[in-house]
Amino acid sequence: QVQLVESGGGLVQAGDSLRLSCAASGRTFSPYAMGWFRQAPGKEREFVAAIVWSGTRTYYADSAKGRFTISRDNAKRTVSLQMNNLKPEDTAVYYCAANFRPLLRLDVVASYDYWGQGTQVTVSS
Repeated sequence: QVQLVESGGGLVQAGDSLRLSCAASGRTFSPYAMGWFRQAPGKEREFVAAIVWSGTRTYYADSAKGRFTISRDNAKRTVSLQMNNLKPEDTAVYYCAANFRPLLRLDVVASYDYWGQGTQVTVSS
């Protein structure tokens, strides 16, 4: 089993930055990729960013490009999301997720096998 725990959310003003972290635990942890998703009230969960666990490939939603950066630390089993120039529309619960199936698209909720409990990010205008 894999457990994912997010941290780093909070209340910030527009233009501020936040860094989210996701720590993985479990006896073995070797995913194909890790992703960040978010879900705003009344909306579906949407893709934000993903990173291949071994390698350098990263993927971003258009809304995240140029403002968010995903990174990983394999030794610490953590994945982070640096969010800069936050906007009110970034307000959501942010979830990290682990994908263990390499052939699936990484921007799709159903491609992920394990999820964290989420961390709230609120951006005020």
